[in-house]
Amino acid sequence: QVQLVESGGDLVQPGGSLRLSCAFSGRSFSFFAMGWYRQAPGKQRELVAAFTSGGNTNYADSVKGRFTISRDTAKNTVYLQMNSLKTEDTAVYYCNARLKANADLSYWGQGTQVTVSS
Repeated sequence: QVQLVESGGDLVQPGGSLRLSCAFSGRSFSFFAMGWYRQAPGKQRELVAAFTSGGNTNYADSVKGRFTISRDTAKNTVYLQMNSLKTEDTAVYYCNARLKANADLSYWGQGTQVTVSS
């Protein structure tokens, strides 16, 4: 069973930076395309950044140029570096692991809270 454990969420001022981490375990990391989603109060969960099955990256328009997704295959960990944070980035951020061979099968972490406020 795949387990995803997020960390790194915090309260930060506008313009600040945070790095989220997601530790993956339970199956082969290489079988999965990893991504980050977020859900703000009263809104639907949305894609923030993700790797495609081919290893490319996709970003939401709202975070392009500010956020960077990366992974460390030796540590089975995916990261989300968030710079120039805005109040509208406030949300619970979720790590997602999607099986490359079957996009209908995915796993979610428990989420980590990011609050951007002065």
